[in-house]
Amino acid sequence: MTRAPAITTARLRLRGHVLSDMDAFEAFHATSRAAFVGRPENRTHLWYGFASEVGSWDLMGHGGWAIEDRDGQLIGQVAITRPPHFPETEIGWTLLDHAEGRGYAFEAASAALTWAWDNEFETLVSYIHPENARSIALAERLGAAHDPNAALPDGETADETLVYRHSPDTDGSPEAYA
Repeated sequence: MTRAPAITTARLRLRGHVLSDMDAFEAFHATSRAAFVGRPENRTHLWYGFASEVGSWDLMGHGGWAIEDRDGQLIGQVAITRPPHFPETEIGWTLLDHAEGRGYAFEAASAALTWAWDNEFETLVSYIHPENARSIALAERLGAAHDPNAALPDGETADETLVYRHSPDTDGSPEAYA
């Protein structure tokens, strides 16, 4: 079984999910903060999504990481995934309420991008709702650029999804400074 590799940053630890993480994400999806992410219809659908983040490591060699703070408290998720309805591999992030506004999403996403570039991904995208100003700002801070010509996930329109493209040259890869 392939597991998510543990990644440690200055303040965070990215690790594979454990079953108890699902409760925190169920609580998150019950709040208005989940307005811009695919909200599961019920606990069974949450399970399908959660299990796909874990199982993607075995099937595709990438997937979701739980984000923990230095005290070991779950604070969110960062994931590199490509479900069947995505035309490209995406990097996405979610922070739980208590972790917002501390730079954790940037730190976790930067670590995941470094992992992706070290594992020979050539590009990643972030699919973001046009009204999700915080995720747009984070994608831009990470060096991503809006790509209006990129294909959208099946069934989505430009009115509901923007595509931000991440590339190693702009996301802090050592090649950017050569």
